[in-house]
Amino acid sequence: MCGISGIINFDGQPVDQSSINKMMVAMKHRGPDDQGIFLDKNIGLGFVRLSIIDLSENGHQPMQDLSGQYLIIYNGEVYNFIEIRKKLIKKGYHFNSNTDTEVVLNSYIEWGENCLNYFNGMWSFCIYDLKEKSLFLSRDRYGIKPLYYYYDENKFIFASEIKSILKIANDKLSPNQEAIYNYLVYNRTDYDKTTFYNEINKVGAGYCTKIFINNNSNKNKLIHDNYKKISNNIYNRKWYDLKRRVNKVETFQNSSEYKDLLFSSIDLRLRSDVPVGVSLSGGLDSSSILSRLIDKKLDLNTFSAVYGENLRGDEKNYILEFNNLVKRMNFVNIGEYDLLDDMNKLLDCHSSEPVVDTSIYASYKVFEEAQKKIKVTLNGQGADEQLGGYMYFWGHYLKFLLRKGNLIKLTSELVNNYKNQKNFSTLNFLLYYLSPESIKLKYRIRSTSYLKKDYAESHSRNTEIINLIDNSSSLQDSFIRHFDHKLQHLLKWEDINSMHFSIESRLPFLDYRLVEKTLALNEDKILFRGQTKFILRKALKGYLPEKIRLRKDKVGFETPADNWFRSESYQKLISKILNSDHFKKMEIIDHHKALNLYDGHLMKKVNISREIWKWINLDYWHKKHFS
Repeated sequence: MCGISGIINFDGQPVDQSSINKMMVAMKHRGPDDQGIFLDKNIGLGFVRLSIIDLSENGHQPMQDLSGQYLIIYNGEVYNFIEIRKKLIKKGYHFNSNTDTEVVLNSYIEWGENCLNYFNGMWSFCIYDLKEKSLFLSRDRYGIKPLYYYYDENKFIFASEIKSILKIANDKLSPNQEAIYNYLVYNRTDYDKTTFYNEINKVGAGYCTKIFINNNSNKNKLIHDNYKKISNNIYNRKWYDLKRRVNKVETFQNSSEYKDLLFSSIDLRLRSDVPVGVSLSGGLDSSSILSRLIDKKLDLNTFSAVYGENLRGDEKNYILEFNNLVKRMNFVNIGEYDLLDDMNKLLDCHSSEPVVDTSIYASYKVFEEAQKKIKVTLNGQGADEQLGGYMYFWGHYLKFLLRKGNLIKLTSELVNNYKNQKNFSTLNFLLYYLSPESIKLKYRIRSTSYLKKDYAESHSRNTEIINLIDNSSSLQDSFIRHFDHKLQHLLKWEDINSMHFSIESRLPFLDYRLVEKTLALNEDKILFRGQTKFILRKALKGYLPEKIRLRKDKVGFETPADNWFRSESYQKLISKILNSDHFKKMEIIDHHKALNLYDGHLMKKVNISREIWKWINLDYWHKKHFS
């Protein structure tokens, strides 16, 4: 796991090595073990390495093939590299290392862009063809590993983190007001290829990009390869289509097949030359991963965040179900003032773009603790989006049952869900999804009444979020839309937190084989009798503690921020921000309305802890980059 960066000057000017150095220093946390630079006139590439596979100098990057025509900088892991390497050796390829990097490079030489379909893993990489004078950038199927870029008529800049691009192009950037609006109103970021900067974009999940250094006749054939022109020298295409794949695959015949493939995915992600641990929340997903490792009798560390008994987000009573099965369980105790003490460090870690809620802090502290003992973790990210883990998926499901006229099943699921949750949240979601778009928009705007009127009116007409997320045609379509438009921000925060502490985070539930087959399942294999993740619960009977396997609530990495933000110390901080000149001059939030809402929070009339965090985060980000 590493960090990559590059500059291409279209005007032919040589790339200044100091510029590449600045980009590398900005993300040195991603790769503290090694680094390298490649310069070729108007092309400059930089790399910082976190050594996970083949710790020797043979893994140094930038890495060239034996012919010297191709060069790669690569961030990620292709877990099935051993199997691909064997195929390439049979075809006559020779290897100087035991890295997956060299396998990726030779796979591109052998199969061209089709090599991406062979890879099972997470990645963003750049391959430079010194003969053709072109660069090929690729990102994995679901966007686990990030890749950002900036371009104008004179240059193209790319990097694993926005922080690196800011070192070169900060004075040329402006805030993306539509992104800010959707962040505040819909709690959404990373719903498409844009960012919070008008001039910076992402290589999309499942996309690849081709950049030509000079005018080249080979550009003409890209149109036939389904590439779309971004500018005169930049083209991209979608190489992986989740919906199309789901419609082609054969799904699981039974829960045993699901278990076998899940365990295969976990086993692949154990390939490492450094110690591996587990981020354990106490929920079904991370516990499922741990149960497999216990079954394999592996000696490992787990890392968990706890807050105190009966406090929101605390799952220690579930985590301790593994107490006699895991020798080294590590707990991070997070108290009321820890976030306050760490506020500047946390906001600086995520300073490139604002973050929606304080759950990132729990993850941040877990990785901070894990850094002391390991370099690789496994966790359950991605399971909720394919197994209906969020309560609002029930609203989608009930809507589809209603449209099918299946009132008996709809009633049964409503009753069972109420028995499990002890509230009518699923009915509320159903009513929301049945509402026309105008009503949904009014509901969202009412929940963010603190926005300045002119600001809200000018941006509400432009948003496409409701269409992207809410208006799905089936439960399966809802899952796919979440992969395309919601999972991305969770993966980004996971990457930033883990890499900030030089840790590689691996996600077994996002093995493409598992995702495709799971999304091809019938709905009642996922949501059934008021339960989510039905096939997972059934598959792991006998592996998971029953208390966890049958638990009905969902918490995740939440924090008791609603209580924290009522304390005297937080009151001083929040009031200072809301009354500051900068906060007022943003012309986004009416600070009087925000203060009134905060008063309601202090009196426990409402819980607006998420809104408070967004105010804090937005103020910090905007002040840092645009004041």
